[in-house]
Amino acid sequence: MENKKRRRDIKTVMTDKKKHLVWPDLVFMEFLTAVALTIILIVWALLINAPLMEIANPGISENPSKAPWYFVGLQELLVYFDPWIAGVAIPVLIVLVLMIIPYLDNNCRGSGEYAFSLRKFALINFNIGFLLWLTLIFTGYFFRGPNWQLYLPWESWEKVKELEENLWNLNPEIGFISLIIYFGLGMMMPKLAKKDFYEKCGLFRYVIVMLSILLMYFVPIKIFLRLAFNIKYVLVAPWFNI
Repeated sequence: MENKKRRRDIKTVMTDKKKHLVWPDLVFMEFLTAVALTIILIVWALLINAPLMEIANPGISENPSKAPWYFVGLQELLVYFDPWIAGVAIPVLIVLVLMIIPYLDNNCRGSGEYAFSLRKFALINFNIGFLLWLTLIFTGYFFRGPNWQLYLPWESWEKVKELEENLWNLNPEIGFISLIIYFGLGMMMPKLAKKDFYEKCGLFRYVIVMLSILLMYFVPIKIFLRLAFNIKYVLVAPWFNI
């Protein structure tokens, strides 16, 4: 009994050494991060002039005409989706899903502590979505030139690229079947691979969570199809295009 208790005490001590308290450990690291970011922003502001241009002329539109950086991601999505999907449906879905996360997440693990191992599924998917949005902003702001064409860093904007004319759409039947397979397999795979995930979520939560994740991953898939195979729309319907 004493040996078991001794081993348990040693294990507890070793586990406690791996943990860091919010105060002062986490707060101190956050303070240092804030100081470092402040210094970077000050140096950046001193070394680089603000991109101020001449007074706007209503008769001449700038090419490319870009929205503020926080809307450039939506402007970049317009390349790959219909305007109402890129400008209305996707932002509304993002806001709604972020609002209902506290009601969907019934996992108490990680409450009051920070550990990647406790919330791998949630952290991986959230960070992928966050990085995807940053990538859209970065691409639209730095890599889009005249006529909103894609310019790599070593390409000059003085040589204006022509608009893409070799885009094509998938056959409606093929596109419809492809979407059914994608969403069908996506909804079933987690349930088959990890049954406890489905049991913990319940039917309603499981459907909402998986549908949100599949819609999020569909955005980079659609971007890849456009850039790699010049596919403009996966499904062309009388009322909408995807």
